[in-house]
Amino acid sequence: MIAWTIYITFAGAVLLLFLPRAFSRWIALLTTTGTFAISLATFFCHDLDLAHFTTIVRVPWVPALGMNYHLAVDGISLTLVLVTSITAVSSVLFSWDVANSASGGQLLQSGNNPPHQSASRSGWVTQPVDATGCPSAAKRVDQRSNEFFFWLLLVVGGSFGVFLSADLFLLFVFYELVIVPKYFLIAIWGSTNKEYGAMKLTLYSFFGGALVFIGIIAAYVTAGSLDLNELAQFRFTPQLQSWAFPVLFIGFAVLAGIWPLHTWAPTGHVAAPTAGSMLLAGIVMKLGAYGGLRVAMNLFPQGFQMWSSWIAILAVIGIVYAAAVALRQRDLKFVIGYSSVSHMGFVLLGLATANVLGVSGAVLQMFSHGVIGALLFAVAGRMIYRRTHTRDLDELSLMELNRALPFASFVFVIASAASMGIPGFSGFAAEITILIGVWKTFPIAVWITGAGMVLVAAFTLRALKRSFFDTAVEEGQNVKGVTTLNREALEPITVPEKLGAVLLMFATLAIGIYPKFLLDRIVPAVEAMRFLKTGG
Repeated sequence: MIAWTIYITFAGAVLLLFLPRAFSRWIALLTTTGTFAISLATFFCHDLDLAHFTTIVRVPWVPALGMNYHLAVDGISLTLVLVTSITAVSSVLFSWDVANSASGGQLLQSGNNPPHQSASRSGWVTQPVDATGCPSAAKRVDQRSNEFFFWLLLVVGGSFGVFLSADLFLLFVFYELVIVPKYFLIAIWGSTNKEYGAMKLTLYSFFGGALVFIGIIAAYVTAGSLDLNELAQFRFTPQLQSWAFPVLFIGFAVLAGIWPLHTWAPTGHVAAPTAGSMLLAGIVMKLGAYGGLRVAMNLFPQGFQMWSSWIAILAVIGIVYAAAVALRQRDLKFVIGYSSVSHMGFVLLGLATANVLGVSGAVLQMFSHGVIGALLFAVAGRMIYRRTHTRDLDELSLMELNRALPFASFVFVIASAASMGIPGFSGFAAEITILIGVWKTFPIAVWITGAGMVLVAAFTLRALKRSFFDTAVEEGQNVKGVTTLNREALEPITVPEKLGAVLLMFATLAIGIYPKFLLDRIVPAVEAMRFLKTGG
């Protein structure tokens, strides 16, 4: 059944090209809901051997080159398929009124006019907004909602393909397939510096993809196979592994936001529409980490042992550096963008440990950050920016949004607590598992990472206070020309937005309270991997 997540998603994308716009959001919702149901049902299926990368489909594709349409699943890939389907459903729900976006508007009081806001003689304006929060794009999105959901489903379908591929070339095809829809989602429906953000993300992705392709060729020419299970048993020479591993791993790690090749991530997150940011944080960044684990580390274990310390160093730098930069940001989306880089640093650090706890925690962190990152971007891009037309923390601090948007403030509190690693949320379960594993391999890194965790708490609390709970200014007061907002004119949080938020909050709470649900499936799959140290 799990293979149908790919087929249903691509079928829904094709269907969007032929049916009227009125059906676009329903097709997208039915498609993503169907894949979520399949992935959840597979999770509870006891007939699958999730401890090993078990074949579910194998059909000859290009026999002359040994290429097969080969899909397989284990506990790691199934966990990432599940988080992909959860994020996909919530991204559609947070884009629900994209097809009707031209019918609404917001009332803003003008001081110094922020982007997308203009003043009338009375001091008030009414402007239509879309899923991106950008009034000027509202009509365009309304007229092209089929395309919007088409590209969105291509990202989701390509991600399913990466997580389930057991043929190296097939994995690469799906991996590269995700790049094109990412570009169009940002370049057409984005907001801040969208062309720059889309192009930067695409160029970084193609650069990483080129490195991955070189590593694939090296493995194929040497072993004569593209089957991941066969390649995992092949003994590559230490000389080959010493250079092929870093080429392949860095190629994948670019998409995981490894320092210093991380700068595409905050720029891309800020430029993307809300659904695009949710997919980037919730799904796309996991493709790189998964590729590094499934392909680079498992195929070249000796190369991994040679370079694991450097991976740990870059991961720790990324955690601390991104957290420190986030603390200085004034744009709420930039704060969350750098937060994503910092949290993905935990994933890379867990992978570098090469022991069961560290790697299992890294996979758990992929799931956790997927839902938490998507939730944070949903609040910032959809609930706040769409209604206020600003993400500037100084301006948001004047609006007392906790009174104007109480549900949004509640959701942001939950998301912030999960992001900081408060016990009871998935972030805590993932990070504590990683740190225990890190202590066994790189004990000094735990102390340095602790400083990064303090910075994470600092910038998260700062963003939370400035966005919703800053009470320094009385209602309606205009200070230093900064725009204030008429709270009564704000559109209330819609039912689809509430449903999307509840789904993501439930996911992080459920795994935070009962992480065994995922770890029982992740740990056996990690234990079966080739790169683990003896006794790990």
